[in-house]
Amino acid sequence: MPGADQPGGYNRPPMLLATTNPGKIREIRHVLDGLPLALVTLADLPRIPEPAETGRTFAGNALLKARYYAGATGRPTMAEDSGLEIDALGGRPGVESARYPGATYPEKFQHLYRELAGHRRPWTARYVCSVAIVQGSAGDLLLRAAGVVEGEIWPEPCGTHGFGYDPIFYYPPYGATFGEVDGERKLAVAHRGRAFRIVRLYLQRHL
Repeated sequence: MPGADQPGGYNRPPMLLATTNPGKIREIRHVLDGLPLALVTLADLPRIPEPAETGRTFAGNALLKARYYAGATGRPTMAEDSGLEIDALGGRPGVESARYPGATYPEKFQHLYRELAGHRRPWTARYVCSVAIVQGSAGDLLLRAAGVVEGEIWPEPCGTHGFGYDPIFYYPPYGATFGEVDGERKLAVAHRGRAFRIVRLYLQRHL
């Protein structure tokens, strides 16, 4: 996706992808690759204070973030909120996935295992991703999209691929955790890949 001010770019304002997470940026750019769309991320801009993510759902937080950053930058903005829901924990960590106790993901894994110790396996779970695209100072909503992938929490971290909770998220059709498969195989079935393929179809029709 060439930039609007680069050779071969497109004469439309770049869209803001409202994240600094390098893993998310990599996956989203991969799914949207080849579209006539210039994307900038929060990592490309001067620092903007983060909003309080007060939404009680992934969809609510995605829209909150999209409208906040569109208002702060004046750019059409795409934001996502995603995380892990574990049935034995009543759907937690859910929207608190990134803020779940633990300074590192290995620490978060150990905290989860302590919580799950009294529950029988399989520890069924799902990854959820919600996306919102807005434009204008009022944050007019252009698109909502969502993707879900069902799996289980594996009893120990496995693999070095991916990021976040991938090493403990076991996907039965692959017989492996997302930490054990490469990015292409993960995105083919994962929550973020599913959500952003909907985004891709929308942008192909409306760009």
